[in-house]
Amino acid sequence: MRHHHRTTRLFGSLLLVASASAFSVGAAPAAGPPAATPLDRVVPAPASVAPGGSPYRITRDTHIRVDDSREVRRVGAYLADVLRPSTGYRLPVTTHGKGGIRLRLGKGPFGAEGYRLDSGGKGVTITAARPAGLFHGVQTLRQLLPAAVEKDTVQAGPWLVAGGTIQDAPRYGWRGAMLDVSRHFFTVDQVKRYIDQLALYKVNTLHLHLSDDQGWRIAVDSWPRLTTYGGSTEVGGGPGGFYTKADYQEIVGHAASRYLEVVPEIDMPGHTNAALASYADLNCDGVAPPLYTGTEVGFSSLCVEKEITYDFVDDVIRELAALTPGRYLHIGGDEAHSTSHEDYVKFMDRVQPVVAKYGKTVVGWHQLTGATPVKGALAQYWGLDSTGAEEKAQVAKAAQSGTGLILSPADRIYLDMKYDEDTPLGLSWAGYVDVRRSYDWDPATYLPGAPASAVRGVEAPLWTETIEHSAHIEYMAFPRLAGAAELGWSPAATHDWEAYRVRLAAQGPRWDALGIGYHRAPEVPWPAR
Repeated sequence: MRHHHRTTRLFGSLLLVASASAFSVGAAPAAGPPAATPLDRVVPAPASVAPGGSPYRITRDTHIRVDDSREVRRVGAYLADVLRPSTGYRLPVTTHGKGGIRLRLGKGPFGAEGYRLDSGGKGVTITAARPAGLFHGVQTLRQLLPAAVEKDTVQAGPWLVAGGTIQDAPRYGWRGAMLDVSRHFFTVDQVKRYIDQLALYKVNTLHLHLSDDQGWRIAVDSWPRLTTYGGSTEVGGGPGGFYTKADYQEIVGHAASRYLEVVPEIDMPGHTNAALASYADLNCDGVAPPLYTGTEVGFSSLCVEKEITYDFVDDVIRELAALTPGRYLHIGGDEAHSTSHEDYVKFMDRVQPVVAKYGKTVVGWHQLTGATPVKGALAQYWGLDSTGAEEKAQVAKAAQSGTGLILSPADRIYLDMKYDEDTPLGLSWAGYVDVRRSYDWDPATYLPGAPASAVRGVEAPLWTETIEHSAHIEYMAFPRLAGAAELGWSPAATHDWEAYRVRLAAQGPRWDALGIGYHRAPEVPWPAR
């Protein structure tokens, strides 16, 4: 992996090529300093933009003023950490003074995550009802500054913020990304790096796929061989790995500092070969299968008839719930081809109440709707445009009955799908998914018969059969992740591919500055490097 220069932001940079203009005899004067980035040149698109007035210029005299509360101070410190290396300014975080950059909590129509950004000649003020809103407003402020602000060495500036007002709040409360750490294992630092990248685009949920046929990645004290043996390999036969409880808590804590909630997934009753290989008693025949390093699916199943299965599930959910401050626990439920329908229903009827017993809300892949989702459960839809009408109707019926939906259609926002036939990474079982296809759909109307009110949001999964390093994650996630984030955040009225591709292109130099190696999709008018 590429190493961090500092732990609190993203690193790696390309050299900034500076062009200098000079006067010569008879020559026209050089152009003035670059204009400030327009307020609407932001991803995700803000709900409301009213440009006007003078821009604000960050200088060596700028202070970051915050409310005298721990969380607001923390957001102010985060902003200072972004701005100091590239500007070279001290930017003290203080609770007094006038002008500068102001972060404040206040009343208004912001909801839990919304904010207002006001910019003028004397300063920039971000106002929100809660610290999460201030944090999201800071991400908008970053995009209003030149891309060079993301570098970790001093740059020339000037550091202008266009004048006007942005009023902004998310369309959906669930704006997620999933990382599969089971097919290939990713270290704590690699996951933290991805969290920092997700936060740039106001993503608020990190779904960690912690167990599968190829590896079990979270320590469970009452079943220690799950990790020491079940976590000892990965696709292709590499060394695998796992998170200690302290590792997992470090990930959860870093996510919380970026206002992301971690949703852990233990996939069951299928996708369980790593567990079955670790404990023979979990198999119906009492014989442990060998560890698996391939990429086939649907061949494994917990033994629904054995009572030890439910002792196992209870222990795993109990220990994982105790480590997880968030509201949700994902129990998988997909591709259980080796479990009969009758057994699948029986298993889900036994397991869902265990999640509630330990204080969490059930999330499952949409096959959960083939059983009886408990009240309050969420179903994550990963079908295709071409998925059969019967399967779609089953999900829609559950949504009509109160099951919430998270939309992750595989042929739209599965980040592991190849962009085109020449993409060196990824798979293509759901087809090729270019940047326009991943962006150009509406979550509210995507699933026929499902009430728009049932849609809780969107999530972009990244399965890792072919993904081994941070560079692989970034190439497959960017630029498509930004579009998924916009689908989750921005009002439907802002949705327009032609406008989006221009705003997306402006993110390219920012990713270059952050050391994010992205796919330069031909349908996007990227600036020349």
